[in-house]
Amino acid sequence: MVNLSAIDLNLLLVLHTVLEERSAARAARRLRVTPSAVSNSLARLRAHFGDPLVVRSGRGLVPTPRALELAPRLRAAFGEIAGALEGERSFDPRATTRAFTLACSDVDQICSLPAIARAFAAEMPRAALRIVSVDHLEASGGLGGGEVDAALSPAYPLPPGHHAADLFEQESAFVVRRDHPCAGRRLTRERFNSLRHIDIHIALGRGGIGNRAAQEKLAAQGLHREIAVTVPTFAAAAVVAASTDLVAGMPRRLADALARIAPLSIVEPPVPAMVFRMQLVWHERTHLDEGARCFREVVIAALREPQRRRSEEGRDQKRSSIEKAGRRRERSRRAS
Repeated sequence: MVNLSAIDLNLLLVLHTVLEERSAARAARRLRVTPSAVSNSLARLRAHFGDPLVVRSGRGLVPTPRALELAPRLRAAFGEIAGALEGERSFDPRATTRAFTLACSDVDQICSLPAIARAFAAEMPRAALRIVSVDHLEASGGLGGGEVDAALSPAYPLPPGHHAADLFEQESAFVVRRDHPCAGRRLTRERFNSLRHIDIHIALGRGGIGNRAAQEKLAAQGLHREIAVTVPTFAAAAVVAASTDLVAGMPRRLADALARIAPLSIVEPPVPAMVFRMQLVWHERTHLDEGARCFREVVIAALREPQRRRSEEGRDQKRSSIEKAGRRRERSRRAS
């Protein structure tokens, strides 16, 4: 193993420049040093390699076979160093082959990932997208652990060194098997509290942020869940609910999607549906990295756009309802 500390790496930069310029004087101007400084550096390198490296021919310098062997390696090495130093200015989302890692629950793997994957393929066509579970995020040291670039999460008070961007709001829902006695009905408080429930612990066998928030909101409404089964994913909860008398809580967008393909029915709770604000979270270590910033923008745009369209559709429907009511009032006024 070569001991890099035994050689001044600036000497290799001099050799790299001389080999490109084929002139000590031009290399000196490019490096902003004197020609004698270039000559002294070449003398030290000749002693190190035991080779002349360059010899004079006419008005220029000609590399030896040893120098020709070194030239492409030096070019690649200094190109990598320049790229690392330029970083933010040189990042090209359409050319990068970098891999980006996003952590999320199986809800977002089912409901959000298709939109993210489409946007990612369009904006970063040569990059790689890796999705990991919340379990993996926790086990690998969280967002500060160096493996995961960002995570989709219900909103929560951020610990120091973390950043977040709001994405969308999602309602909660409860599902039962399609032929359950409560299927398609609104539950009373007594009925809700009498049912047995499926709990979902997605973070290393523990309830996550959304689970804790749901427990607090239910308790505040005088509701409680008798837990019969605990599973690590929402998909597993849905499968269990579809084949038992148990009830499972989950985001409505997942409940709607699963009810179309599985023998499940949505039941309405006795209180207004809980609403959770979803966000993209990342760590300070990637906050200023241009590649990570570009990746975050892709995810944010992919998930905010459907929410924006839904909001616009809601406003349009409300405007249409107001206009229809106005026309009905006008017809009634004329009739009278």
